[in-house]
Amino acid sequence: MNLNSKLLSFLFGSLAIVQISFAQTPMDALMMPKGEICLAVVYEEANWDHYWEGTALRTNGNIGTFNRKMLMPMVVGGITDKINVIVSLPYVKTAATGGQMTGVEGIQDFGLSLKAQLVDKTLGPGQLMVFSNLSFSTPASNYLSDYMPFSLGFGANELGIRGIGHYELDKGPYVRGSLAYLHRGATEAERDYYYQDGSFYTSTMNVPDALQAQLAIGSWFLQKKLRVEATFNTIRCTSGDDIRSYNVPQPTNKVDFDQVGGFAQYYFKKDGGLGVLAYYNHMLSGRNMGQFSGYGLGLTYQFKAF
Repeated sequence: MNLNSKLLSFLFGSLAIVQISFAQTPMDALMMPKGEICLAVVYEEANWDHYWEGTALRTNGNIGTFNRKMLMPMVVGGITDKINVIVSLPYVKTAATGGQMTGVEGIQDFGLSLKAQLVDKTLGPGQLMVFSNLSFSTPASNYLSDYMPFSLGFGANELGIRGIGHYELDKGPYVRGSLAYLHRGATEAERDYYYQDGSFYTSTMNVPDALQAQLAIGSWFLQKKLRVEATFNTIRCTSGDDIRSYNVPQPTNKVDFDQVGGFAQYYFKKDGGLGVLAYYNHMLSGRNMGQFSGYGLGLTYQFKAF
């Protein structure tokens, strides 16, 4: 693995922290009624040929265009009308058009999330809703975390707590905002020395914590069978270092980004059954990561279980 290829190896791994948007997620304002289950499967593909080394946007012919595919099965269940559980287990495949490095594929991280509705109140011409979310993810396979972007993920546990505010007019338009704190654990690298503002003689690397925020503006159409929204997502790590010039990247690097996207979901019936969705995301700015664009397509099926 040469130096330039290894540098770019890290960058696309930052996609592991990008939350995809579909069905019900930890960041939206949807809730499943008690006893109902929604099964979802989403295919996502993203590419980049530019990356940020620190805040400097660069290209590198040794990797060409990087491609990352993900198949995400997901289950959402209504424990009560006000408490939902979300489980996910993505399968990831990576590849590049240039260089000598080989992509990998396999199961990434197991995700578990609990979402609770705290407020549901009529306010003026609409409804005000407030939610809280507690999430946890952990590597579900023994993948190499220091082989990014070909790596399947960061290789570290993550615990998140999120607050969500949503205001929806009676006629369909809505605005939603969320803010989360993501606490990451440590990952094991296949080396016993690294440099981060000083020398560390260990294979254990701490992945920086992060603040994550989202703003969404959307509306319901066709008697609440079609949902369309535009989103802005941002992440800021609370610590970390930049990729050093002519040196390899590492999980201790500070990864920031600003992302815009569009999303649409259509339910064939208002009271459950089959649904389809599509979305597109584009990175506006970043730090120590790839500038990617990506799309997703998915199916959902909602039914009464108990």
